[in-house]
Amino acid sequence: MRRFPTIVLGLGAMGSAAVHQLTRKGHRVLGIDQHSPPHAYGSTHGETRVTRLAIGEGEQYTPLALRSHQLWREIERATGARLLTTNGGLIISSGARTSHCHVYDFYANTLAAAEKYGIVHELLDAGEIRRRFPQFKVADDERGYLERDAGFLRPEECVRAQLQLAERDGAEIHRGETVLGYDASDREVTVTTDRERYAADTLILAVGPWLPAMLRKRLARCFKIYRQSLFWFDIEGPATAFLPENAPIFIWELQGRAQGIYGFPAIDGPHGGVKIATESFESTTTPEQVSRNVADDEATAMYDEYVAPYVSGLSRKCLRALTCLYTVTPDFGFVIDAHPESERVFIVSPCSGHGFKHSAAIGEALSEIVLDGESRIDLRAFSLQRFLGTSAS
Repeated sequence: MRRFPTIVLGLGAMGSAAVHQLTRKGHRVLGIDQHSPPHAYGSTHGETRVTRLAIGEGEQYTPLALRSHQLWREIERATGARLLTTNGGLIISSGARTSHCHVYDFYANTLAAAEKYGIVHELLDAGEIRRRFPQFKVADDERGYLERDAGFLRPEECVRAQLQLAERDGAEIHRGETVLGYDASDREVTVTTDRERYAADTLILAVGPWLPAMLRKRLARCFKIYRQSLFWFDIEGPATAFLPENAPIFIWELQGRAQGIYGFPAIDGPHGGVKIATESFESTTTPEQVSRNVADDEATAMYDEYVAPYVSGLSRKCLRALTCLYTVTPDFGFVIDAHPESERVFIVSPCSGHGFKHSAAIGEALSEIVLDGESRIDLRAFSLQRFLGTSAS
């Protein structure tokens, strides 16, 4: 068997960041992915991902977001890639909301995190939202949180840039190689693929929606996989209000709907459409069973129920649509923790629909754990143990 100090399985958001951060510190790493990242089979695709600094899912995430913004700029300088656009972020909510973004107090948590960490923001009433962003059909009792340094990331480019740097720094990257299993002992971890067997001191599982299949049942039950659909609707009339210099990314906790919506500016100009999506948690799936096609009636329903009533200036013409997968924990929080059966194996599942923005800092934190035994950013809130109970070993 060939031996590596660290093997990383899965080279999407978290895996590519971990490989990059380890190799930039001189660590020898093998990264394996069954596809050729960046690819469209998991959770790291779709042209854009929201990034924000005051995190409504809990203030424990904000240090990761802040550090990630610094790292994205470093990676941009090292590669010349365009990864992070800070065009602002608008969160809309109200006391009459019927949808919630991942956690119940999302809007209040966002404000608390912004105040604690000194994040630049404005608070807007409905009239001010209408004046500055007339495309949003807000109700009189809705209000907005506008964050200056929020914006969007380009996920495929982020993965591509980090893998480019990792390979430059000596990482061995195996694309199109399927992992059949792994085994951990006190001395090492062995990984078996459809090509070869490898040994390592440390194994990082960053396999996204393939994670449940790689865990025993009592651990796999902590992660559920849901299909999500993304839509790009054509602009009807002038595109000015939707261009990145005029339009923020937005998250909207709606009134009268079970789920909210989120969206982006027209990053490809007036003819590329505006990406808007909601979230769906009705039925679970797997990467092998999921339907990756988006039917015409899905796009029609999305427009009629979630676009036309809330956003003006968009046509019902759906230019394109695709699916991605969420790996969701019971509390919508992350899991970044050692495997309960082996300290040599790390389970990395910072997903639940809000993970990408933190991925650069998570990769750095993983490199610190592997090389130094602990990370500078406190990761205790992301323990797997919170789902297993005190009796679990």
